[in-house]
Parts: sequence; C-alpha cells; structure tokens
Amino acid sequence: MSEQVDVIVIGAGVIGLATARALARAGRDVIVVEKNEAFGEETSSRNSEVIHAGIQYKPDGVRAQLAVKGRDALYAFCKSHHVNHRRCGKLLVAIGDTEVAGLEPLKKKAESNGVDDLEIIDGATARRLEPGLYCDAAIRSPSSGIIDSHGLMLALLGEIEDAGGVLALSSPVVSGRVLSNGIELTVGRDDRMTLKASLVVNCGGLWSDQVARSIIGIPDESIPTLKYGKGQYFTYSGAAPFSRLIYPLPSPDSQGVHYTCDLGGQGKLGPDITFVDSNTNYDVDASRRAAFAASARRFWPDIDENKLVPGYAGIRPKLKGPGEEGDFMFSDPSHHGVPNYLGLYGIESPGLTTCLAVAERALSIIKKM
Repeated sequence: MSEQVDVIVIGAGVIGLATARALARAGRDVIVVEKNEAFGEETSSRNSEVIHAGIQYKPDGVRAQLAVKGRDALYAFCKSHHVNHRRCGKLLVAIGDTEVAGLEPLKKKAESNGVDDLEIIDGATARRLEPGLYCDAAIRSPSSGIIDSHGLMLALLGEIEDAGGVLALSSPVVSGRVLSNGIELTVGRDDRMTLKASLVVNCGGLWSDQVARSIIGIPDESIPTLKYGKGQYFTYSGAAPFSRLIYPLPSPDSQGVHYTCDLGGQGKLGPDITFVDSNTNYDVDASRRAAFAASARRFWPDIDENKLVPGYAGIRPKLKGPGEEGDFMFSDPSHHGVPNYLGLYGIESPGLTTCLAVAERALSIIKKM
C-alpha cells in the first residue's frame, strides 16, 4: 500500500527548497525528499556563492528572463531574513583591443536583459578602484554580490517547515510510475516506502534526468541527457587583494576563471570548466595551480602562485556541451503529457541567484496544470 500525499519535491538543493517554499506558502502540503544526509550538498554548496547581476545571458532565454528578477528578490529576501550577504560589486575586465571592443556589445546585451546600472570605465579608473588590478578597460557592475548559500538554504527550509512542509533526508527516489490520478514513488534506502503524490516536482539537479527516467510513464524523449561541467577552485592563502569580484569576459559555456572572496574575506580563483562523465568526482587537480595562476595573472600581475592551494570543486548540470550556451528547462505537461509532473532540468548558474524567481515560475506553471 502506498501513502497518499499532496506534493513531493525531489531534491533539497537551493532550487528544490525555494520551490517547496513557494508551494507550501501557496497552501500545498509538501514533502521534500533528498538522497543525501543533509540539504544542499552538491551544486548548491559547491559554487562561487555569487549574486549575479544578469549580464551575459542570451536575451529572451529563460535565464535572462529570470536573472534580474531573481537577483532583486534574493537581495530583498536576504535583508528580510537576515541572510549574510554583501553587495560588493564586480568588474568585468578587458585586456587588449579585441576585448575592449567587446565591452559595449556585452553592456547592450545586459541592458536588453534589464540590467540598467552598468558603466564602462577605462583602465586608470579601474585601477583607482582596485590598485592591484591590471586591465585596459572594464564594465563596473555595482549590483553583483556574494552570499552565504548555507544560510540562504537554512532560511528557505525554515519557511517550508513554518508552512507545514517536511524535509526527508537520506530518501533517494528509487523508482516510480505514473498513475491515472497521480505519481507513485518508492523512496528510501534500507527502509523504503511508497508514496502516491498528486504532484511531483523534479528538482534533482545533477540527478534530475536519471530520476525522471526511473519513473515509468514519463516519455523518455521528453527527458534531456545532462552534461556535467566540472569546475575547480583554488583558494589564496594571502590577504585578499581586491574588494570587488574580478571577472574576465565570459564565453558561451563559462564565465572563466575569476576572482571572488567569501564573506569571511577568503580569496579564491575559479572555476575552470571541464566536461566530465562522472557527477560524483569532486577531486581537485593540484597540478592545475600554474594554469590558474596564469589565467589570473592577466588581470592580477602580482599574484603569488605559491599561495594558491587546492580548494574545492563543483559540478553543474548542463543541457549543452563545450562552447555552447545552455539555458534552464521547465518541462511541463505540454512537453511530456503527464498532468502531475513538472521537471526542472539544467538549472546551473545563475541558479543560486535566481532560485526565488525559478520557484515563482514553477508555481505559476503548476497553477495552470
């Protein structure tokens, strides 16, 4: 026998928690099932912890539509819920004539996405802001920032529980099947149980495609095959050299090796990007230190390579491969024909920034299902 429940949200990363919060606040009875022993152990806690301004995304894409809305909602949430964050600003630096020529088109793209506070500055102005910096020109983004991702997820979980929702840890989805009036899932490890839900929302991140394929009745052709983009970080053991985030110009599949710092003042470089076959290998290749130093030396000439130490790695669930720009995917019944299922796929950067906007869109779709 299966136990009847209202809503199951699969995955307790920042997207799953934000979506569960939105559903619970809308009056739904929500259970969040998470395969790990704690929430947010994968992509949500293995990133740069940056609040992005919404600059480089393809206009009219889902990420572009949600970036500014998500950024503003996140800052407001952090303020009202006392989540530690800092609006430190960012410089996107250009070196050489070709890169300098790319600043204006990038600024225009950002403006088409609703980012209205960017300023192109010359190298001398940039160096006055950040004396250790080298560049010929830069885009100044005052609305970029950093955040305590664990504190954010803790606040989201608190609101889920306040609204009557429940988080079930160590509860992987083993299998499932689509029924005429809901979806039945078998979850758990040794002590498995079967739950029949009126609605299932798949926020499984790196595992979302595999989870979907384990549910009999979701058409295989509607489920994308995720690609894994691994990014490594090196931390800097010396004093933090910059007060702002320092980024190179972005490429279609990456924002490049950039300088960030956490709220405790720890400087770090990363991530690089390598497309890998495993979504569980978080090892950092210490031999990449020289390459990281070389990338950073373009804008940080005084970097001491010996102060770079292996930090951590994260893996992004991507819908596109090397050199291609991906996007977020909301797979609703118009895609797959299953009336009780919503699948969120490819929610990578800026997933942390846009989590509240993603949740709002998911809720809007669900209300029409």
